[in-house]
Amino acid sequence: MIIVGFLPSLFSLWLIRKTHLRIRTQLRQASMNLSGTRARQYIRPMEGDRYYLEGVGYLIGDISCKYNARSGYIRCAVNPCGPCQSCRYYEARELTTKENQA
Repeated sequence: MIIVGFLPSLFSLWLIRKTHLRIRTQLRQASMNLSGTRARQYIRPMEGDRYYLEGVGYLIGDISCKYNARSGYIRCAVNPCGPCQSCRYYEARELTTKENQA
């Protein structure tokens, strides 16, 4: 009687394990089939608006814009692919000083 009670859960565990192994095999096969040249075509070359800021690191785009992500990987939230010149979403960022905060 106890064995009959455990059969559904054992069958379920076996099925889950078999599915995980099949998915892992498919992912491994897909990663091996992906050639380096095909992967490189999706990487956009950096334009000339990448620069290094001391204490922060590499940044892309115009950091005076309110929407700039201040990241080395993405320009901003509304126009992530750029370019920053003549962007219709540009809004100047309000700079705060210690005197204004006090």
